[in-house]
Amino acid sequence: MRKLVLFMHVSLDGYALDSNGGLEWIPYNEELEKYAEEVVAEVGSPVYGRTTYQMMESYWPTVLDDPNATKHELEHADWVQHVKKIVISGTMDKAEWNNTVLIKNNIAEQIKALKEQPGKNLVIFGSPGAAKTLLELGLIDEFLLTICPVVLGSGKSVFDGGVEKIKLKLLSSRTFKSGIIATRYELER
Repeated sequence: MRKLVLFMHVSLDGYALDSNGGLEWIPYNEELEKYAEEVVAEVGSPVYGRTTYQMMESYWPTVLDDPNATKHELEHADWVQHVKKIVISGTMDKAEWNNTVLIKNNIAEQIKALKEQPGKNLVIFGSPGAAKTLLELGLIDEFLLTICPVVLGSGKSVFDGGVEKIKLKLLSSRTFKSGIIATRYELER
């Protein structure tokens, strides 16, 4: 059975987005890029909320035709173009990006059915709104959190309000030169 894994960058105080909805506070560098590649190698299908999906859909297909794109960018663009993508949105009517499945209703039942299929894990990339919904439904099995060395003070969190106590077991952690701590937790059942 596949797992549903949340992969998210968070501030030290637990925010996934700053108060303007931005991500500029993440110290993205070669070390974090390499780690993200390790995570992508585990992915059977990326899972997005509407906002993240639309951002990805508008950006990654353009990279394939960009003569200035790096090898890493081209490889990721090719992967995301062809992999089966899942978008969770109650407001979208259709998802037109190549090989995308839209889940509008019966989220728990549809995610449970996807988890029962063979293959690599389903991984939520950021998408704090969708991640919070999936967390509240008790569907997330593992948490890959990169804790960034910044305190935002406010913003959007997956873990505030509506979520009851969740016990986690630390599976691994490592510290990057930038001060980021990459952690992997599993849900204690």
